[in-house]
Amino acid sequence: MFVQDSERLFAEIVNQMVHTNPFQRQRIARLERDALAIEMPAEARVPAVPPQKNGEFSDFAAIGQRAEGLAERCRQRLATEKRANERDGVLYRDLVLFVLYFRYRFDLQNSIEEASRQAGSNEANARPGRPRGLRIAYYERFAGDIELFLGATNWLSDPAFGIEHQFALMFQVRRAFHFIHAKIRGRSAAVERLRAMVWQSIFTHDMRRYDQSLHDRMHDITTLITGPSGTGKDLVAEAIGQSRYIRFDARKKEFAEDFVGAFHPVNLSAIPSELIEAELFGNCKGAFTGAVQDRVGWLEQCGPFHSVFLDEIGELAHAVQVKLLRVLQNRTFQRVGETTSRRFEGKVIAATNRDLDEEMRLGRFRRDFYYRLCSDRIRTPSLREQLNDDADELPYFVEIISRQMFGDAGESIAKEVVQWIEQNIPRDYAWPGNIRELEQCIRNVLVRNEYHPPRENLAPRHHVTNRLNGLQLTADELLSWYCTHVFAETGSYSETARRLKLDRRTVQRKIDNQWLESND
Repeated sequence: MFVQDSERLFAEIVNQMVHTNPFQRQRIARLERDALAIEMPAEARVPAVPPQKNGEFSDFAAIGQRAEGLAERCRQRLATEKRANERDGVLYRDLVLFVLYFRYRFDLQNSIEEASRQAGSNEANARPGRPRGLRIAYYERFAGDIELFLGATNWLSDPAFGIEHQFALMFQVRRAFHFIHAKIRGRSAAVERLRAMVWQSIFTHDMRRYDQSLHDRMHDITTLITGPSGTGKDLVAEAIGQSRYIRFDARKKEFAEDFVGAFHPVNLSAIPSELIEAELFGNCKGAFTGAVQDRVGWLEQCGPFHSVFLDEIGELAHAVQVKLLRVLQNRTFQRVGETTSRRFEGKVIAATNRDLDEEMRLGRFRRDFYYRLCSDRIRTPSLREQLNDDADELPYFVEIISRQMFGDAGESIAKEVVQWIEQNIPRDYAWPGNIRELEQCIRNVLVRNEYHPPRENLAPRHHVTNRLNGLQLTADELLSWYCTHVFAETGSYSETARRLKLDRRTVQRKIDNQWLESND
């Protein structure tokens, strides 16, 4: 099948690319360089092409075109040669899948964008619990291509392969790539690590195993998102929730669900405590005062391909924690006032800005509930962490936010805001409110040409800087201030200890509570 060593080597690199996290940019870049450095037959070489849309680079297009040429030559050889050895068969299969993703990536992208537009223009389409599927007109063309390339192999008869499954997987990969890029903005190393973690939350670290056996079982794994307020935990949850695997029905030419309506966010802190159980689990008529009819809760609305996002999970009372624990353990629940058990078929994504280690130590958060939540943990980086990686992130975020808020006028507004910040805000300002604070800064500067940051992390910084310049701080005072400063940003003893590589008990001793209270 592969008649030259260069062909087999190229196929081996494509095989690695197919199963590599695309947000591990250094590894992907190395594979791209290695693939393009291989000397291929003259008919396989392609000229450089301009950058593609949707964040793709010219290298991907060049590799895709080279892969198409090799796949076509291998297909022709298979028509006359004996069956390839097992390893070459695997390499050829993955080469074909790479080629088909390359061919159909814009069709898949257009389907994502069109479904999103329709949901945005018709609020009823986004109503949770309404069964519907996304129709795909080009599936027969895709199926014809895959049969053309793999018809002479045994792959099409392998029940674990399946043309419908491969199409569903490609659509999922494209959605994940789209939503991770769209929801998680930024160019710093901290944000790149976050994107890579989100990809793993969707597909795990082993794409081969995910493809073969885990794609329809990830709902059993709960994702817990932690991080300071204003760092986009809800956006991370949405990227995961809208990127789940959805089964495709070749006969109907449609997906079992439309991904747009498969994500259900619930802000627990915004629901009165006495109503949380009814909101989550539903209730029967007459179950309590005001229950005038049966009510379907969020868990019941969450179907097999859906995700429910429980924001501010750290706010839950013990009684609700116990009930949710049972849901995660047994996948069953009961409506309030009902004895009939119902099945929960979706995925739970939870988030909190609280230090759950501290909450458990104080007895406010159940340990058994925590250990059901933490099978997959993601931490969102603060704005300060991102600025520490790359100072240019601040102007970038100001421009992005300004354009979202003010459209075409955003560019000129962003320039004014950046200039004001550079002249009035210290470069090492912590931005304790993160992106949410930056948004308010932009609005303040737009309206009044001024912004007054919270006193915390600002005046004390100047005080410490002055004492440092005067060589007046002891090492113990400096450590105390730095521990206090990091704790003020994170709100977590454990996270502060992790960042400073100190024992948690040391951090607690060094925190200056008087300084914290005086700057509330």
